[in-house]
Amino acid sequence: MSPPLPPSVRRPDRATLAALGGYAATRVIGLVVLAVAAAVTGEDGLHRLKGRWDSVWYVRVAEHGYGYQATLPNGDVHSDLAFFPLLPALERGLSAVLPVDAATAGLLVSWTAGLAAAWGIHRCGTHIAGPRVGVLLAVLWGVYPTAFVQSMAYTETLFTALAAWSLYAVLRGRWILAGALCAVAGLTRPTAAALIAALGVTALVGLVRERRLPARTVAGVLIAPLGWLAYIAYVGVREGSPTAYFDVQAAWGNSIDGGVALARFIAGLPWPAALGLCAALGLLGWLVALCVRQRQPLPVLVYTVGVVFVSLVGAAYFGSRPRLMMPAFGLLLPPAAALARVRTRTAVPVLAGLALASAAYGAFTLLGSGPP
Repeated sequence: MSPPLPPSVRRPDRATLAALGGYAATRVIGLVVLAVAAAVTGEDGLHRLKGRWDSVWYVRVAEHGYGYQATLPNGDVHSDLAFFPLLPALERGLSAVLPVDAATAGLLVSWTAGLAAAWGIHRCGTHIAGPRVGVLLAVLWGVYPTAFVQSMAYTETLFTALAAWSLYAVLRGRWILAGALCAVAGLTRPTAAALIAALGVTALVGLVRERRLPARTVAGVLIAPLGWLAYIAYVGVREGSPTAYFDVQAAWGNSIDGGVALARFIAGLPWPAALGLCAALGLLGWLVALCVRQRQPLPVLVYTVGVVFVSLVGAAYFGSRPRLMMPAFGLLLPPAAALARVRTRTAVPVLAGLALASAAYGAFTLLGSGPP
């Protein structure tokens, strides 16, 4: 039998409440700063959260189903089939039972999923390094530089919630639950490939070490890719080509090029900016190395590295890459462990400063012109 869930999952304990409260505080700070900045500039802050960029595409799918295409002046065709179906399905369902439109329903989904993600991240951190690290890990995820996206009608919080709880289920040996959550995550965004890989690699290593694989592990691994594969198959059948989904992504400029686009982007920058970006990538590599040195559990490590890898090897718009890496919460485990070693009266001001910096950057980006 799978081990039972600990009492802190069935009934939140003090550490869980601290994690959720701390995370919620970071999001409130972000919303307050955005509201103030929007009032000063005369912009509509709420519209920036639910009615711009990808949010518009999700709402259109929720209200009208798939089938919309936009042709750009250069001839490129952007299809709504690039967007996975879970978020628009939830938006459609909520707007049918609540007196809200689909865009507002998207915010409700995102904000609720943010709390669920923080809880799952906290549980993973607690399992790995103790409750203090778990609390700090959840709060650090809330002050991630692009954490303002967690307050938008985007899929990041929904996917991260499913991924965090799937990984926690693996850590607890609940493979069927992990596979089911992974399958649902596969209906959320393509990054689920990293989560599928995490479950598969963990099971394979277990097979090599123990020369056996329990039936529940096999079942979980087989269930895990079903959601992701189902949507890829749906697009393929709809468009009459087995590679249709990847063709759609390529039309959006999101094809996998092994990092060529990133290298060209850096090469085209003025040298001070290129040097700064290389330093940022070096910091990212250092964090990944710290994750390895920290000996994080294999599923968390594979998932983290997988999300980073997928985010870097695509030809996507560069400005979206930090956002694409945000679900890789394992990157924050080393700083969370370091912060756990200092006193609370030191940690709290540090987290508050990070929250304000993240909120200011979020307000600047949301009220500006460029997509996150």
